[in-house]
Amino acid sequence: MEPKKSDLLQGTLDLLVLKTLAAGTLHGYAIAQRILVASRETLDVQQGSLYPALHRLERKKLVEAAWRQSENGRMAKFYTLTKTGRKQLATELDQWEQYSKAIGWVLEG
Repeated sequence: MEPKKSDLLQGTLDLLVLKTLAAGTLHGYAIAQRILVASRETLDVQQGSLYPALHRLERKKLVEAAWRQSENGRMAKFYTLTKTGRKQLATELDQWEQYSKAIGWVLEG
């Protein structure tokens, strides 16, 4: 059975966005595209999920946003990971590793 483009597990979208922004400043559409490509076209993040997540991360001071001209000449909001966001990313990566190991143990058992 081939994997389908699926909804993200609750709580994982923030982690994926933070990880994607660790590589550099991006606008929303580019974030969604990077996640899609990195997931081998399995995780298709829709605007209705992505932008609320970006706004939530911005309120938590994990990302900063600024309007700039995009590569196609249109104005777009570009997001950058903050120092606090980098710390949060490291914490969440550690937690994810523990979580995924625990799931693996259950599935093997």
